Amino acid sequence: MQNGFVERCNGNIRKELLNAFVFNNLNDVRQKAEEWRLDYNCSRPHQSLGFVPPVEFI
Repeated sequence: MQNGFVERCNGNIRKELLNAFVFNNLNDVRQKAEEWRLDYNCSRPHQSLGFVPPVEFI
């Protein structure tokens, strides 16, 4: 294990994005990755913020 934060992020991306979708082209990958990133960073509750999404916390 080199860096636990990076490895956890890579695992989440693999599990929730790469294994969940079949991509037809590079633009499809970019679109799905951006949707996943926005959901992961803005909509999901974060433990460090008292289990509220960052948008609501601000």
